[in-house]
Formats: sequence, C-alpha cells, structure tokens
Amino acid sequence: METFNQSVQLADGNELPLLGFGTYLLESQEQTDAAIKTAFEAGYRLFDTAQLYRNEDLLGDSLIRLQIPRNQVFITSKVAELSQGYQPAIDSIDDSLKRLKTDYLDLVLVHWPVHEHFFETWQALEQLKKDGKVRSIGVSNYTIAHLELLATQATEMPVVNQIERHPLLTQQPMVAYDTAHNIVTQAWSPLGRGLVLNNPMLKKMADHHAVSVAQLVLKWQLAEGVAVIPKSKTTSRIIENHQLDFDLSEDEIGMIDLLNKNQRTGNEPELVYELGKQY
Repeated sequence: METFNQSVQLADGNELPLLGFGTYLLESQEQTDAAIKTAFEAGYRLFDTAQLYRNEDLLGDSLIRLQIPRNQVFITSKVAELSQGYQPAIDSIDDSLKRLKTDYLDLVLVHWPVHEHFFETWQALEQLKKDGKVRSIGVSNYTIAHLELLATQATEMPVVNQIERHPLLTQQPMVAYDTAHNIVTQAWSPLGRGLVLNNPMLKKMADHHAVSVAQLVLKWQLAEGVAVIPKSKTTSRIIENHQLDFDLSEDEIGMIDLLNKNQRTGNEPELVYELGKQY
C-alpha cells in the first residue's frame, strides 16, 4: 500500500502536511532516533513536539544524527502553561529553538488557554512570526468561545487548532467552526488513546478494506478534512499508520461519526464564558 503525502495550504499561505508524527512519550535518545528514522523513511515530514513533553532536545538531536535536512521537515512545538505571558513565551520559544537546533519553527501553538496571559501569549506568537523565528502560529485545545474571545484583540488569527478528536469525540461543531474561519483542525489522540481499536463495527469495516482499525480511523479523520499526528514507538505501526491509500464511502464516514459519545481521554478545556473569568 502506498503512503499518504498530502498537505493543505494554511490561511497564511504555508503548507501543512496532513499526516504528521507525534513525539509525545518519546523519552530517550535511542528511542527517539529509532522512531524518527522509521517515521522519516516511511514518509512522515511533520514532527510534533512541545515544551511540556521535555523531548525537544531529543528530536533536534535525532534530526542531526540522522542527517535529515531541516528544509525537508515541518517542526511543530507548543508554549507550555508555565511559559505563558508575553516575554516568557518569547523566551521559551528561544529556548525551544536552541533545544531543537534550528533557527525557526514551522508552527508554534499555545498548548492550553491560560486566562491570566490569554492575550499576551498570543501577542508574543505574533511577534515571533514577525521576527522570522516562527512561520505559522496557532492554538491547541481552544474552544469556540476561546477563538471568539481571541478575535477581539488578535492582529491575525490562528491557522491551526489542535484538539482532541477521535470517533468517541468527533467535535463536529468545533471542526465546522474552524473550517468556516479558515483554521485547520489537527487531531491529537486521533485514535482515542487506543479506546476505539476494539470497536466491533470499526473492526468489521477495517476488515472490509483489509486495513487495521488505526488506519481506518486515521483515514476517517483525513476524509473529514482533519489533520492528524498519530504517535507510536512500534516500527510496524509507525509504518502502517502512514499507509492510507484507500477510500471510505460517505456512508462509512457517517457510520463512524455516529460513534460519538463526547468522551474525552484528556483534560477538558476551560469554557471561559461559563467560568466568567476576566481576560
């Protein structure tokens, strides 16, 4: 089966690979080297990390050790909660650049909305983009309320919103809002941290296409216009997750949509209006 290498043009004109590789839980240099080597050879070009993961230096070292040219990869990182605020966010990205051994990042996201520094953190990202240290800026775990609030003061809006999304948490209103506002939705935990892999209907559907349930679910995400960053430490799964050269029917996509239970595997983003916090 062929690999998947499509990208989407962001609102700022830059290209985002729709299928990337998540580095969450890569904890040693040996483990990171092996995973990045397998992923790059399999066709992945987007590598997603974060200050919170504490492995930016591992990813940076792997890219150098594997002699992967910087211009052949798309690197995403995220500003941690403790690094938010105008100057702290700028300083934290300067640190991320050093750890990743690069002079620019392709995409930087605000990892979680923090009410004390909501606008200042975003202003820092806007400045980092102006300074050429970051090519695209976005957010992670933002709700519609967060994005509408951000729009009241932002000079430019996020081009990506990375959210938890899988068949048990389809977030259709959020995806529709992002799409309507030229924001690409990118799914973290696109397989629901494994919760969906034993679903009988998904197994039957995957068997019909002679693929794994993971491949089926990743293809469903992509078919709905959602970018994905699956993660794995297993060589065979890293390769398999990039082999998505098959198509789902509209009926199959709709059947997977019906599995939604609004069931999260991660934290619930703050609903700022309900909490009544002052930004």
